[in-house]
Amino acid sequence: MAQINPTVGDLSGNTKKIIHFIGKAKALSVDLLTFPELAITGYPPEGLLLKPQFIQRNQNCLEEIIKHSSDITVVVGFVDSNNDIYNAAAVVYDNKLVDVYHKVYLPNYGVFNKNKYFQAGTECPIFIIYDIGVGITISEDMWYEAGPATVQAYVGARLLVNISASPYHAGKGDFRERMLTTRAIDNAAIVAYNNLVGGQDELVFDGNSLIINEKGEVIARGKQFGEELIVTDLNLESVFRSQLHEPRRRKEPPLVKTALGQATKIEVSSEYPMIAKPWLPSRQIEPLDKLAEIYQALVLGTGDYVRKNGFKKVVIGLSGGLDSSLVAAIAVDALGADNVVGVSMPSRYSSPSSKSDAELLAKNLGIELKIIPIEKAFSSYLEMLAEPFKNTQPDVTEENIQARIRGNILFALSNKFGWLVLACSNKSETAAGYTTLYGDMAGGFSPLKDVLKTMVFELAKYKNRQAGSEVIPSNVLSKAPSAELGPDQKDTDTLPPYELLDPILKAYVENDLPIDQIIAMGFDPEIVVRTVRLVDKNEYKRRQAAPGIKITPRNFGRDRRLPITNRFSD
Repeated sequence: MAQINPTVGDLSGNTKKIIHFIGKAKALSVDLLTFPELAITGYPPEGLLLKPQFIQRNQNCLEEIIKHSSDITVVVGFVDSNNDIYNAAAVVYDNKLVDVYHKVYLPNYGVFNKNKYFQAGTECPIFIIYDIGVGITISEDMWYEAGPATVQAYVGARLLVNISASPYHAGKGDFRERMLTTRAIDNAAIVAYNNLVGGQDELVFDGNSLIINEKGEVIARGKQFGEELIVTDLNLESVFRSQLHEPRRRKEPPLVKTALGQATKIEVSSEYPMIAKPWLPSRQIEPLDKLAEIYQALVLGTGDYVRKNGFKKVVIGLSGGLDSSLVAAIAVDALGADNVVGVSMPSRYSSPSSKSDAELLAKNLGIELKIIPIEKAFSSYLEMLAEPFKNTQPDVTEENIQARIRGNILFALSNKFGWLVLACSNKSETAAGYTTLYGDMAGGFSPLKDVLKTMVFELAKYKNRQAGSEVIPSNVLSKAPSAELGPDQKDTDTLPPYELLDPILKAYVENDLPIDQIIAMGFDPEIVVRTVRLVDKNEYKRRQAAPGIKITPRNFGRDRRLPITNRFSD
């Protein structure tokens, strides 16, 4: 299985990568090589699918790939065109296109909108490779208990290949593995699950490809968040013995029985090449723990967004606070210290410790730090607005002016030097609207967009443990969170403490629980109602936020999208 990181729309680059991995597989005398879903186009191609020239060029790329398939069977994801377009898997052998499988189940929930673009397939063939039945499906097809893979198994498939582009969120890998294990055991077949890896806009694909035998044992695992070629030998005789001992297979389920007529057998290759196979070292890859997994997702998503969009450097406003410190650490791990620039922009309200913490963080990370005080600009704004603001008291308006001055400075540096601005707002702040539109929200990309504040603390501690030193200064972790836009300001002046706020946000935003059920969980009714009102009235801000990495089952933007003009109240 080639667990690759393609780029959406880079058809020639993706094709070169696919051909490169075919060469690596041939050097190991691999019989069957698979690539992820829509590997040629990159995933998800979205509106590019409405361009006929895009479809044609992706098919031209498949023709080029076919030329490199001598003596090897290759399964590669692409867009097929036949009176309509299909999410497809090409089965290629010995420089010929043998056949094409069309994805049957098109998801239309969460981040998926396949029904908008693709026609659904209707057939469930199995491919005979050296007298072995192989079922090939695409992503969602495997998630259905009586889906195409089950039909293929009943017709005689001993190996069930699923090429996929399954986006990451925390905990999904475990859920995915349980599902695949169930499919392997129920169908008494080996399941080979080939997942995409890489960042694409808000989505991150974690790889974590799996081969699970008919007993439900993981016999090969792809690493998380990295490209690699996963090669292993399969004991298909053992599968046949297991199928003989499985009495359930002698009585097809009603749902499967109706589909068996669509399961034709297609010959791919017959005479097995009797050549010596190289020795394969054992694979010892352990899944990452939760914090490591999330941190690596943020690193990969940030790095790929920057590189795939043609940037080399990023610039970050370093306040001396926790969010900007974590963003800087992620950026350094994603891009290298030479490609990260920090900017400290102190104001009259910045504490001495915030200035020194930003300087210490930059030193610890080895990044360049620019210090640009904003007092002159802030004073000029206040003087300029003195007449219009006459007879009014200072309030959040003056606070937001400071944030917008900082945003302006960061984008001036971005324009001048071509650096991408990384915003530092977290999910708790954007959920409650505790962030300044065109100020600290401003950025080209927002790594922490889907990370609650309590998780920001955990990830910062994880980073220090991983580094074996206080890369993020201890004072940053211990001091009370503050925007420092007013005298002695604290986040808790405006928001409930994050340890109360975040569980309420998770219940309301991610789990869609109504207010009464959240209160029944033991939360103060006044805090719940206040939090929900903050979330509801700040949809207009979130709609204007920079894209950011999805790490939860329900993020803002792709998953949770409510009308801005909306009078419904819970």
